[in-house]
Amino acid sequence: MPDYELLELLLFRAIPRQDVKPLAHKLLEKFGDFNAVVSAPTPRLAEVKGVGDAVIFELKLVEAAAHRLARARVMHRRVLSDWQSLLDYCHTTMAHRDTEQFRVLFLDTKNTLIADEAQAQGTVNHVPVYPREVAKRALELNASALILVHNHPSGDPTPSEADIAMTQQINLACQALCLTLHDHIIIGKSQELSFRSEGLL
Repeated sequence: MPDYELLELLLFRAIPRQDVKPLAHKLLEKFGDFNAVVSAPTPRLAEVKGVGDAVIFELKLVEAAAHRLARARVMHRRVLSDWQSLLDYCHTTMAHRDTEQFRVLFLDTKNTLIADEAQAQGTVNHVPVYPREVAKRALELNASALILVHNHPSGDPTPSEADIAMTQQINLACQALCLTLHDHIIIGKSQELSFRSEGLL
C-alpha cells in the first residue's frame, strides 16, 4: 500500500467523517515519507495545522507497535545468524530520529541479544560516548560481546573521524576485558554502514 493511502487510513481513524487528503499531503510534504511522519517528534507534528491530539495518538501508536514488532524479532535471539532482522530493528528505531543516539546491543556467549540500551543522546551531529561506561555496563550484564549502533540524522552513514576514534577506544576497552566487539553500525535514512564490512574494525 502506498505511503499516501496508508497515512490516509490512519488519519481517517483519528478524524472520522472528514476529508483527510489535504492533511496527508501536508504531512508527507513536510516529513518526506510515511516512516518519517510516524517517527516525527510530537512537537514537530503539532506544528502542522490540522494535527491534534487524536492524530498524534494514532501516529505514535503505530510507531510503538512497529518498534515492538521489530524488537521481538531480535531480543533473546542469536542476532549474528539473522543480521537482516537486526538491521531492520535498528532502522525502525533510529533511522528517522532528529538527533544522534548511541545504542549498545549486549550479547551473551552464544551471541544471543540479552539487552539493548540507549547509552547516550546527542545533537544533530554529535553524541557523547564514554568507553569506560560501555565496558562497565557490559560487565554488569555479564555480556560477552557487543554491537555498537548509532544514527546519523543527516541520512549519510559515512563515519566521521570522531566515530572511528571512539570505536577504536571502545574496542581497546573490550579487548582489555576479554569482550568481543562484533561491529559498529551507523544507521542512515535508507542505508547503513558496518565498520566490520568496511574494514574499520
